[in-house]
Amino acid sequence: MNDNKPFSLLYPDSDSEGYRKLTESACHDLALDVLCAELTENQKEQNMIMNVISKMTASKETAEYRKQIFKDILDLPELRKKMSELFDKIEYIRKFGSSHIDTDEKLGFWHLMHRLDELDDYIKCVEAMKECLSDNDIRSEGLISFRKYVDDLYNEACFAEMKKDITELKKKSSDIQSVTLGINVNDRFEAVSMGLVSVNSKPFRKSNIVSSFADAIASKNRIHEDCEWNGDMHYHQIEKAGSGFISNIQTMGAFTAVTSNAFVDGAVRSTVVNSPEGDNTTNSTWYLDNIMNKILDSLVKKLRDVLTKYSNIAVVNISGIMPEFVYYIRFAEFIEKKMKCGFRFCEPKISENETVSMKAKDLYNLRLALTMEKPDDIVYNDLDFDKEHSIYILTGANRGGKTTITQAVGLMFVLAQGGIYVPASEFIFKPADCIYTHFPADEDKTLDLGRLGEECVRFKDIYSECTENSLVLLNETFSTTSFEEGYYIARDSVRALLKKQVRAIYNTHMHKLAESVEEMNAEGTSVKASSLIMKNENGKRSFKVEIAAPKGSSYAKDIAEKYGVTYEMLTGGN
Repeated sequence: MNDNKPFSLLYPDSDSEGYRKLTESACHDLALDVLCAELTENQKEQNMIMNVISKMTASKETAEYRKQIFKDILDLPELRKKMSELFDKIEYIRKFGSSHIDTDEKLGFWHLMHRLDELDDYIKCVEAMKECLSDNDIRSEGLISFRKYVDDLYNEACFAEMKKDITELKKKSSDIQSVTLGINVNDRFEAVSMGLVSVNSKPFRKSNIVSSFADAIASKNRIHEDCEWNGDMHYHQIEKAGSGFISNIQTMGAFTAVTSNAFVDGAVRSTVVNSPEGDNTTNSTWYLDNIMNKILDSLVKKLRDVLTKYSNIAVVNISGIMPEFVYYIRFAEFIEKKMKCGFRFCEPKISENETVSMKAKDLYNLRLALTMEKPDDIVYNDLDFDKEHSIYILTGANRGGKTTITQAVGLMFVLAQGGIYVPASEFIFKPADCIYTHFPADEDKTLDLGRLGEECVRFKDIYSECTENSLVLLNETFSTTSFEEGYYIARDSVRALLKKQVRAIYNTHMHKLAESVEEMNAEGTSVKASSLIMKNENGKRSFKVEIAAPKGSSYAKDIAEKYGVTYEMLTGGN
């Protein structure tokens, strides 16, 4: 706390530097934008969540740190609810309060009192937060550390002292019931200046104006020889309550004059009170406020000192944690809702086996589940990454689910590394330092280089950046040229990925590429490629995967079906 080091529920070392950012196209290929929109309708929250899940690191500690925090927030709905309410209060005060004004020099006394009330509300929120975090069921290192952070913040910022200050200051200000002003006059009875006589804890009582004034000047004894008030004077109210003596201050020339004084004639109404027009004294509230600031200078100064001392602590330190809590809360709300509908989710676990970098059981594509109310049509699959299966060449019939499972694997890593439960019954993984996707590009991105040229440039960029800790997902890469040309480019690309020991799924119609895995493995790399197929059951697509040799050479047929140029599709079956 003393070193002012920020606290984070997302980054154990409180530093997000060194994390690799998913490209915009990768986020789109993995449907992260669709996922964020499902979690919340708030665009600001969507952007914040996207910023978190699109930052990747191979740090096991970070993945574990986040997962434990998410588990607590998912398992403790009451904590989730209370923290959400507190954050809403803090955000409301921050957004609609007066604390955003740059300097107290612009503020009057009454405005400062309003700010003090806001800080009082902040303290109450922090105290309520301390109470929430005292839940004995909290187990995660992150929330336990945050509890200590809040305690230290409360103690080191002297919030207890602040509460005392607020109580005393509000008591002092609430005791002010009236202010006694003195007016200096010249020999023509023209007011030349105004000043404070006293601040009083009781209001003045009305007395007869004419008789009191007459008494005050008729006798020599009633005209005081000095300016000290002896407490023996009466309250001479100028007008009826509510009509406002102060409210009738009129600008005349460069100064301000009192115009509604019952005993002052027209000539005297031009009398100045040493208040220049440039100070905007035509506003009565401001005028009295200005007088109060000068009158109660020590009290206002005390208020300003308090605000300076505490405002940054209340706003910056606590408010900075709010988006991170919201990240976990929105995911917890979503996962809890889906689990109640029967969808499977499990706690991701870090692989302790150096040879196994992913072991997934009953995984499915979360993108498909976003709009489904029940999991009746979900197809589950098992898939592993290890030394024998580092790269999968995935083949199968068109619209058989190849892209769906390729995307599903990427989503599993994004969620797991974000600490979120994943759509599977078991998921053990080694974190990826980044996920690279090579899906078909939009037409407008291929105009300059052509489709094949654009694909080659993108793959080269991916290859130069990826490491043995990365995950590469290729979807119909190099399929826009002739089969033979595409095959040779794809084959060299897979060989290069094997040499780098990258985890990858290559979804393709080129069955010949899958048939070449043994030949590529024979080159002696430390990891191997495997042929993965989308199974057909009784001639129907099952959307299930299986490690096996490709079934026939259906590339041409699938391509024809994809673009609607089979005989049946062209002729309508006639």
